[in-house]
Amino acid sequence: MNLRDLEYLAAVGEYKHFRKAAEKCYVSQPTLSGQLKKLEDHIGAQLVERTTRNVFLTPIGEEIVKISRRILADAASIENMVSTYTDPMSGTLNVGLIPTIAPYLLPLIVQPINQAYPQLEIILQEVQTEVMLKKLSEGTLDAGILAVPLEMRGLEEIILYTEPFYVAANNQHPFAAKLSIKIEDLQDETLLLLEEGHCLRGQVMDVCSQTMTKERKNFQGTSLETIRHMVSTGIGITLIPQTAIDYNNLIQNSSIKYIPFKNPAPARRVGLLFRKTSNRKVCFKKLAASIQSIIQKEFLLEETVEVLPVKLNR
Repeated sequence: MNLRDLEYLAAVGEYKHFRKAAEKCYVSQPTLSGQLKKLEDHIGAQLVERTTRNVFLTPIGEEIVKISRRILADAASIENMVSTYTDPMSGTLNVGLIPTIAPYLLPLIVQPINQAYPQLEIILQEVQTEVMLKKLSEGTLDAGILAVPLEMRGLEEIILYTEPFYVAANNQHPFAAKLSIKIEDLQDETLLLLEEGHCLRGQVMDVCSQTMTKERKNFQGTSLETIRHMVSTGIGITLIPQTAIDYNNLIQNSSIKYIPFKNPAPARRVGLLFRKTSNRKVCFKKLAASIQSIIQKEFLLEETVEVLPVKLNR
């Protein structure tokens, strides 16, 4: 048994597909399949169930994949340890971002951080909160940028910024004439929401639970941009975090009006999350400071806000 075999198995566990797993591991499909068969022979147990259409992990395969991911993460940590011991801003860093943050934050921070820390290779993944927390606990992600606070054992956070929500409505909607909105004003409005799995969905529902706002049941968006386009048609309203509005100032649909809430405005807090046991804390603190500085320059964020809780689908 060797690390490469475990990497093949973990890839099959992730993709449930031999070709995609082989592509991730930069080997041919026959090579990957053959090595997994040798691993099964060595262990003396079937790890992968193969059919003509699908690939499944057996129950013992599922358990070994979990252990493999931890082993591979530890091995990667060893490889990084020597370089980061002398220079914490070097080596490889796997960072996850939730979909309601990634498209708006990454264009602002990637180039400045690459220029400031050229020896640091940051591998970015866009994943929902539940998946990110799982990957953090397994060690396949080093850090995550997401809405906080989250009460999770073994994780530590650094607050990056706090941003208020705005109401997004068609410019023909009565809200478009308002300078600000009270939460009570949302009563009886039709709300457009993200699909299940997005923590932003739960936060928006928390705001609107105080009124008789009703969700449009025949539509759930896969992204904020999808919802934004639907708002422009006038079939409903939604709540948008401020960074998502400012990023689209030059290209936003002119038929949409963004109206702030009266203070204290409902808001979300964005943080950098990582394992308490990580040996990259110096790196995380410097990254967080860079992001905080960039956000302060780009946005004038409201000071009077009411941070919403983060709710996960459990």
